[in-house]
Amino acid sequence: MNPAPDRRPADGAGKVGHPDYGRLAAVGPYFALDTPATPGAGPPPGFRPLPELYGTGPDAPLARRIRVVAQRLGTAEPRVAASILHLGLAARFWSVGLGAAVLLGTVPTLERAWVRIPEQGPLDLWTPPEPPLPAPLPLADRLYEAVLMGQLEPLAGAVRSAVPLSARLLSGNAASALAGTLRVLDAHAPGPARALAAELLARPPLAGTGTLRTGPRGAAFRRTSCCLYYRVGPSAGVCGDCCFTRPPAPRRS
Repeated sequence: MNPAPDRRPADGAGKVGHPDYGRLAAVGPYFALDTPATPGAGPPPGFRPLPELYGTGPDAPLARRIRVVAQRLGTAEPRVAASILHLGLAARFWSVGLGAAVLLGTVPTLERAWVRIPEQGPLDLWTPPEPPLPAPLPLADRLYEAVLMGQLEPLAGAVRSAVPLSARLLSGNAASALAGTLRVLDAHAPGPARALAAELLARPPLAGTGTLRTGPRGAAFRRTSCCLYYRVGPSAGVCGDCCFTRPPAPRRS
């Protein structure tokens, strides 16, 4: 059964005055945000502070992960692996942020979050309780600050430090990930999710990255850039929101 939109006060607080982030996991693994099992407990073993994810250098977490993704995809092009990894991480952060906004009426800042990179599946995220803000900004502003500026901007910087990729491609990835998150939430709270996604897609640096259309059959997005997935191999094809309708022909030398 799909969870219904939260009807509690706007801060989405539970019994102890903190948002019940445990409800997000019911939507899917990309939406999960773990919190302490007991008051005052720290993160589980293997977690590290989230800002460490954005370190630079050949041995930084993202640089190592790009090499792992390239091996699993079977590509010799690091920029392809870097783009696919970035797209997945962007989807993870948007899922937590937009999911909390439309289902709980709040947005986790992730300022004190911890992270663990599993062998398979989405990034593990853990955060201690965050007290409700006394005078919170509108949800769109909070999403912009917490997700786009707080996570996706440093993420893009770390990815570009490891592999040269255009800022336009990474902005397109961020927009595509937001639209993908919207498509999942469309089954739970289509009105709020669509309104927030449309407002965020109208703001720089997402403005101009694509066109969002919504209707009775759901939400659809067509980006103005390509994530490079088609370069994984001849059978990869293009993504559903790609600017190309078919894989581009190989360049002649």
